[in-house]
Amino acid sequence: MEFKSHMPEALAQAHEAAARGEVPVGAVLIGADGRVLARAGNRTRELSDPTAHAEILAIREGCRLLGSERLPGTRLWVTLEPCPMCAAAISAARIEVLYYGADDPRMGGVRYGARVFDHPQCHHRPEIIDGISAGESRQLLLEFFRGLRGNGNL
Repeated sequence: MEFKSHMPEALAQAHEAAARGEVPVGAVLIGADGRVLARAGNRTRELSDPTAHAEILAIREGCRLLGSERLPGTRLWVTLEPCPMCAAAISAARIEVLYYGADDPRMGGVRYGARVFDHPQCHHRPEIIDGISAGESRQLLLEFFRGLRGNGNL
């Protein structure tokens, strides 16, 4: 199968999340056959649900479509390093490859912070490819939070 980056689609989801007033993170889940299973952006505020991160929403939809709690052979594209909750869900879902854009030194759970996949208790470790479109992902987040600070919302 020919490699194709799905980061532009994840970034589009992040832009849509920002337009809704959500933290601009987007995710795209690709099936083992290379087709898009799910696209999502953060919806924590909209759904009043602290677990409604882009990654979780994409995983839920992928599981629903495939009728399984496991997603072997799938690939997840995310604009920001997953937090510990999302990293644990990625592991539980048995996602094969995680691609992400910007690092998250403050709340990350892959390279920073909890480093979920490095724990001996982690039962599945996806292949990790980071830094894809990191500059664009980081800039989108910086502009979003700059706008909130400018409006007195932080």
